Amino acid sequence: MTDEQKLPVQELTNTDAKPARERRVSPRVRHAIDLLLSGECRLKKDAAAKAGLSPERLSRALKESHVVAYLSAQTHVLLAQSQAPAAATMLRLLDQAKSEHVQKDVAIHLLGIAGHKPTADPVAQVNINIKAGYVIDLSEPEDRLRDVTPNAPVR
Repeated sequence: MTDEQKLPVQELTNTDAKPARERRVSPRVRHAIDLLLSGECRLKKDAAAKAGLSPERLSRALKESHVVAYLSAQTHVLLAQSQAPAAATMLRLLDQAKSEHVQKDVAIHLLGIAGHKPTADPVAQVNINIKAGYVIDLSEPEDRLRDVTPNAPVR
Protein backbone atom coordinates (compact mmCIF):
# COMPACT_ATOMS: atom_id res chain seq x y z
CA MET A 1 0.00 0.00 0.00
CA THR A 2 1.15 3.44 -0.70
CA ASP A 3 0.90 6.51 1.41
CA GLU A 4 -1.41 8.06 -1.12
CA GLN A 5 -4.08 5.45 -0.65
CA LYS A 6 -6.39 6.10 2.18
CA LEU A 7 -7.14 3.29 4.53
CA PRO A 8 -10.68 2.82 5.69
CA VAL A 9 -11.08 4.38 9.07
CA GLN A 10 -13.14 2.63 11.63
CA GLU A 11 -15.42 4.99 13.39
CA LEU A 12 -16.39 4.30 16.92
CA THR A 13 -20.08 4.21 17.37
CA ASN A 14 -21.44 6.21 20.21
CA THR A 15 -23.76 3.76 21.88
CA ASP A 16 -24.92 4.62 25.30
CA ALA A 17 -23.97 2.06 27.85
CA LYS A 18 -26.67 0.69 30.03
CA PRO A 19 -27.09 2.79 33.13
CA ALA A 20 -25.95 1.06 36.24
CA ARG A 21 -28.88 -0.61 37.88
CA GLU A 22 -29.54 0.78 41.31
CA ARG A 23 -29.18 -1.93 43.91
CA ARG A 24 -32.09 -2.26 46.26
CA VAL A 25 -32.00 -3.08 49.93
CA SER A 26 -33.97 -6.23 50.59
CA PRO A 27 -37.12 -5.93 52.71
CA ARG A 28 -35.62 -8.15 55.43
CA VAL A 29 -32.45 -6.05 55.69
CA ARG A 30 -34.58 -2.88 55.70
CA HIS A 31 -36.70 -4.32 58.51
CA ALA A 32 -33.58 -5.22 60.52
CA ILE A 33 -32.17 -1.71 60.06
CA ASP A 34 -35.47 -0.17 61.12
CA LEU A 35 -35.49 -2.36 64.24
CA LEU A 36 -31.99 -1.18 65.13
CA LEU A 37 -32.76 2.49 64.50
CA SER A 38 -36.01 2.45 66.44
CA GLY A 39 -34.27 0.97 69.46
CA GLU A 40 -36.55 -2.06 69.48
CA CYS A 41 -33.45 -4.24 69.06
CA ARG A 42 -30.12 -3.27 70.54
CA LEU A 43 -28.05 -6.06 69.01
CA LYS A 44 -27.62 -6.98 65.35
CA LYS A 45 -28.19 -10.60 66.31
CA ASP A 46 -31.64 -9.80 67.73
CA ALA A 47 -32.60 -7.61 64.78
CA ALA A 48 -31.53 -10.32 62.35
CA ALA A 49 -33.59 -12.93 64.18
CA LYS A 50 -36.73 -10.74 64.16
CA ALA A 51 -36.24 -9.89 60.48
CA GLY A 52 -35.74 -13.53 59.51
CA LEU A 53 -32.05 -13.21 58.62
CA SER A 54 -28.98 -14.95 59.89
CA PRO A 55 -26.64 -12.69 61.89
CA GLU A 56 -23.87 -13.36 59.36
CA ARG A 57 -26.06 -12.24 56.45
CA LEU A 58 -27.03 -9.02 58.23
CA SER A 59 -23.39 -8.29 59.05
CA ARG A 60 -22.40 -8.85 55.42
CA ALA A 61 -25.29 -6.68 54.22
CA LEU A 62 -24.31 -3.82 56.52
CA LYS A 63 -20.92 -3.70 54.77
CA GLU A 64 -22.39 -3.26 51.29
CA SER A 65 -22.30 0.27 49.92
CA HIS A 66 -25.97 0.57 49.02
CA VAL A 67 -27.00 -0.70 52.46
CA VAL A 68 -24.62 1.76 54.14
CA ALA A 69 -26.20 4.55 52.08
CA TYR A 70 -29.70 3.43 53.16
CA LEU A 71 -28.62 3.27 56.81
CA SER A 72 -27.09 6.74 56.58
CA ALA A 73 -30.22 8.19 54.99
CA GLN A 74 -32.49 6.61 57.61
CA THR A 75 -30.25 7.88 60.43
CA HIS A 76 -30.38 11.37 58.93
CA VAL A 77 -34.20 11.23 58.79
CA LEU A 78 -34.41 9.98 62.38
CA LEU A 79 -32.15 12.77 63.65
CA ALA A 80 -34.08 15.40 61.69
CA GLN A 81 -37.32 14.18 63.23
CA SER A 82 -35.86 14.34 66.73
CA GLN A 83 -34.84 18.02 66.54
CA ALA A 84 -38.24 19.42 67.50
CA PRO A 85 -38.70 17.21 70.60
CA ALA A 86 -35.13 17.94 71.66
CA ALA A 87 -35.71 21.68 71.38
CA ALA A 88 -38.94 21.34 73.36
CA THR A 89 -37.08 19.42 76.09
CA MET A 90 -34.43 22.13 76.28
CA LEU A 91 -37.07 24.85 76.64
CA ARG A 92 -38.96 22.82 79.26
CA LEU A 93 -35.75 22.37 81.25
CA LEU A 94 -35.02 26.07 80.95
CA ASP A 95 -38.38 26.94 82.49
CA GLN A 96 -39.22 24.06 84.79
CA ALA A 97 -36.01 22.38 85.95
CA LYS A 98 -35.84 22.02 89.73
CA SER A 99 -32.09 22.55 89.72
CA GLU A 100 -30.74 26.02 89.05
CA HIS A 101 -27.54 24.39 87.84
CA VAL A 102 -29.48 22.59 85.09
CA GLN A 103 -31.27 25.80 84.15
CA LYS A 104 -27.94 27.62 83.92
CA ASP A 105 -26.40 24.90 81.75
CA VAL A 106 -29.39 24.90 79.40
CA ALA A 107 -29.33 28.69 79.17
CA ILE A 108 -25.61 28.68 78.36
CA HIS A 109 -26.16 25.96 75.74
CA LEU A 110 -29.04 27.79 74.08
CA LEU A 111 -27.12 31.07 74.07
CA GLY A 112 -24.14 29.28 72.56
CA ILE A 113 -26.32 27.92 69.76
CA ALA A 114 -27.60 31.44 69.12
CA GLY A 115 -24.02 32.70 68.83
CA HIS A 116 -23.66 34.36 72.23
CA LYS A 117 -20.70 32.59 73.74
CA PRO A 118 -19.35 33.57 77.14
CA THR A 119 -15.77 34.72 77.28
CA ALA A 120 -13.25 32.23 78.49
CA ASP A 121 -12.30 32.53 82.13
CA PRO A 122 -8.83 34.00 82.64
CA VAL A 123 -6.28 31.38 83.49
CA ALA A 124 -4.47 32.02 86.75
CA GLN A 125 -0.73 31.84 86.35
CA VAL A 126 1.26 30.76 89.36
CA ASN A 127 4.94 31.61 89.66
CA ILE A 128 6.62 29.54 92.33
CA ASN A 129 10.21 30.76 91.76
CA ILE A 130 11.74 27.32 91.66
CA LYS A 131 15.14 27.31 90.04
CA ALA A 132 17.24 24.44 88.84
CA GLY A 133 19.66 22.93 91.34
CA TYR A 134 22.64 23.05 89.02
CA VAL A 135 23.37 25.11 85.92
CA ILE A 136 26.06 24.02 83.52
CA ASP A 137 27.88 26.98 82.03
CA LEU A 138 29.77 26.00 78.90
CA SER A 139 31.24 29.43 78.19
CA GLU A 140 34.46 29.16 80.23
CA PRO A 141 36.29 25.94 81.06
CA GLU A 142 37.17 27.31 84.54
CA ASP A 143 33.59 27.69 85.73
CA ARG A 144 32.32 24.18 85.19
CA LEU A 145 29.49 23.80 87.68
CA ARG A 146 27.81 26.38 89.80
CA ASP A 147 25.33 25.58 92.55
CA VAL A 148 22.36 27.93 92.25
CA THR A 149 20.08 26.19 94.74
CA PRO A 150 18.37 28.77 96.98
CA ASN A 151 19.77 28.83 100.51
CA ALA A 152 22.57 26.46 99.57
CA PRO A 153 25.13 25.88 102.32
CA VAL A 154 28.34 27.82 101.81
CA ARG A 155 31.43 25.63 101.50
